[in-house]
Amino acid sequence: MNKKANVVQLEEVTIRFSGDSGDGMQLTGTLFSNASALFGNDLSTFPDYPAEIRAPQGTVAGVSGFQVKFGHKVVNTPGDYCDVLVAMNPAALRANAKWIKKGGSVIYDADSFTEKNIARAGYTTLDPVTELGIQEYNIIPAPITSLTKEAVKGMGMDNKSILRSKNMFALGVVCYIFNRPLSYTEEYLKEKFKKKPAVIEANKKVLSAGFNYADTIEALTPTYEVAPAEITKGKYRNMNGNTATAWGLLAAAEKAQLPLFIGSYPITPATEILQELSKRKDLGVKSFQAEDEIAGICTAIGASFAGNFAVTTTSGPGLALKSEALGLAVITELPLVIVNVQRGGPSTGLPTKTEQSDLMQALYGRNGESPIPVIAASSPSDCFDYAFKAGKLAVEHMTPVILLTDGFLANGSEPWKIPSMSEYPEIKAPIVKEGTENWMPYARDEEKLARTWAFPGTPGLEHRVGGLEKDKLKGNVSHDPMNHQEMTELRAAKVARIADFIPELDIIGEENSDILIVGWGGTKGHLLTAVNELREEGKNISLAHFNYINPLPKNVEEVLKGHKRIVVCELNMGQFANYLTMNFPDYKFEQYNKVQGLPFTVMELKDHFTKLLEEK
Repeated sequence: MNKKANVVQLEEVTIRFSGDSGDGMQLTGTLFSNASALFGNDLSTFPDYPAEIRAPQGTVAGVSGFQVKFGHKVVNTPGDYCDVLVAMNPAALRANAKWIKKGGSVIYDADSFTEKNIARAGYTTLDPVTELGIQEYNIIPAPITSLTKEAVKGMGMDNKSILRSKNMFALGVVCYIFNRPLSYTEEYLKEKFKKKPAVIEANKKVLSAGFNYADTIEALTPTYEVAPAEITKGKYRNMNGNTATAWGLLAAAEKAQLPLFIGSYPITPATEILQELSKRKDLGVKSFQAEDEIAGICTAIGASFAGNFAVTTTSGPGLALKSEALGLAVITELPLVIVNVQRGGPSTGLPTKTEQSDLMQALYGRNGESPIPVIAASSPSDCFDYAFKAGKLAVEHMTPVILLTDGFLANGSEPWKIPSMSEYPEIKAPIVKEGTENWMPYARDEEKLARTWAFPGTPGLEHRVGGLEKDKLKGNVSHDPMNHQEMTELRAAKVARIADFIPELDIIGEENSDILIVGWGGTKGHLLTAVNELREEGKNISLAHFNYINPLPKNVEEVLKGHKRIVVCELNMGQFANYLTMNFPDYKFEQYNKVQGLPFTVMELKDHFTKLLEEK
């Protein structure tokens, strides 16, 4: 690729690729993101899948999108509005017009804007650009379909295969605009289709055709470049939250020196964790795709009893089905990690969209007094760390642990510095060995109140487990009222004592501010960006973001005091605000809530916080 003249340097750019589910927009966005990451940019992505599996082609309901923000500086969000929208059909333009920045660029496939397709997308006129009110934007109608056909003319490809490669044309255009080398994508094509040389050649031709076409369009002058970010030296890869979660669980199993077992039932948006772990037989992983959610968690509990590091993965409706077995894990006091990748509810709700509405379910969604530690990841890459931490807590404290992520984190990606496992602490499982004298299954250590773990088949360590209440030492079934009182208190105290083993809550900003913003889980990137930008404008605003929910960090009240107002922001109707009110009734927690299946935008957060700061 020749170095072009008239290149404008930018600090950051947001691009959104959109089209029908079959147009390959997720792949296009991923390839562009990978090229930007390899170029050295920091980035954040937001894949946006349609909620319907087979929505009618060409309709707004079937539009699939992929947004990426890449920059010269740290990028914490995939951007609110896009600088460039690539729309492969009229429906994609209609669905995403509201997400274009004022004066932004729109590149659309002019060949797909037929009268039939325009009507199918719900327009009332034959002029979608004017109807959407974006005629003053930089509109670039490109004959993507026809030029794709021209690029592979004479290769003997059928029409369906030709149309399948037109996403490469769009990718070539965008690579030209932002000076991304084509070599990264070409290497991917060689590896992906190494047994299909004709497919490699066709896609490379279409990719180059898009790049060369862009070189001839005056509307695409000047071109732009975002310089590499200054990041810590190391080996990086682009990582999404589900893959990071799977790898974090693998790391925990390695550090615990235990085989990993996953028993799960596929459910959007958590399925990829099961898929990723099922590939790792080389690392000793035993994966079981169960017939339902109940079987998934019950096999995991059985595997834990047998001496495995056991996990099960799900989303909200699946967590509801797992609730009875979760109580079994609580009363048997066996280590288990339950990953809940939250999605929009209730019921099937918005299965491909994000939400934070399972918090109360995670905290209290079981019969009886069944306390479970709950932690939450807050970025795609730190899903690795919190999956590891969930494993450490589960094994060392002999308890099930719920890890909350969400659809935004699961599908989003960012550069992740591959760590050395020497940087991670050992996980010390309280395994009791053969020959231990006077062993009692439910006797506890004084520091953690955790019982020991005896694997079945170990001579002299035979014992009972089950769902009935048990004697506080022997584990035999007990219906004694005072024993039940004591066991209930011990199980609660064991979870509460985890507060001694987790970090204190950090505050970003002043300890005495006009407004303390409080968030948890996957909202961190947007809240942090909004608060930092307001602080740069001289506003007295701070942020406290939670990853440990139950138990809460020991210094929470110390962080809360001294602020004039406290505003809890979450993607639900106020579950964490209510939980904080239960724990700290002397404080008033205001709420800012959103339940649209979408993450916050930095703009809406800043607007709301500014209004609050201006109130007397």
